[in-house]
Amino acid sequence: MYRWPLSPPAMNKPQALLFDLDGTLYRGDERIPGADEMIATMYRQDMPCWFVTNNSTRTPSQVAEHLHTLGIPATTHQVITSAEAAAYYAGERFPGAAVCVIGEHGLQEAIREAGLVPAGDGRAELVIQGLDRQLTYAQLTEAVAHLLAGADYLLTNPDRQLPVAGGVLPGAGSIAAALQAAAGVEPTVIGKPSPILMNYALARAGVDAANAWVIGDNPRTDIAAGLEVGCKTVLVLTGLCTERDWRRRCEEAGAMPDAVCDGPAELTAWLTSL
Repeated sequence: MYRWPLSPPAMNKPQALLFDLDGTLYRGDERIPGADEMIATMYRQDMPCWFVTNNSTRTPSQVAEHLHTLGIPATTHQVITSAEAAAYYAGERFPGAAVCVIGEHGLQEAIREAGLVPAGDGRAELVIQGLDRQLTYAQLTEAVAHLLAGADYLLTNPDRQLPVAGGVLPGAGSIAAALQAAAGVEPTVIGKPSPILMNYALARAGVDAANAWVIGDNPRTDIAAGLEVGCKTVLVLTGLCTERDWRRRCEEAGAMPDAVCDGPAELTAWLTSL
């Protein structure tokens, strides 16, 4: 294990960078210092950057707009969400299926663009669930009924908590825990640490896993997902992990990164030196 910049590992220059967002480039509505200059420098170096998020509540255009408000240039095409990956996965494996959706605008829009049809009052063949901050008991009841009747179950992301200013909210994984307890059905997980989202992102980026770096702040999601598909991984100490606890957190997650950087400035210096 290397702790860069003290002992930089021998890693080839990547052909693409797959960035996590919250905790890596920003914290809610606050840009992580140096994130804007890092991305701008990568563009000047002709380094393709992709923004891969477990958050299923917003559309790629909304995510790109949020990045722009923080001074981080990004196009809609560069943003890859768990909602998009879930909709693509569903369209490929369950074409024409009637679906029951629990989720916000980002997931609803991805489902619509994938040509999937809401079940309405009929029986759903597929339940697709993400975070829904307006969730009702009636929605849970309907989803459980579909699952008990044999519907397949896709979960956009397993995050049980959603960090917000001043604390946390129950995440998509918390809603999933309720559905699993009631229906006894395990979902197919799309988002990190599942390889499904990462493989979708690599296909979108048009790069092999061996030539891409995954950069994130969470060993259990970002680093684990990158390692699962064979990417090089860089942990940044700008979100979940600190200098004091990153090694313990990585060991507990069973996901040791290829390198660790304090943040955007160190990572930029390293990448521009390759």
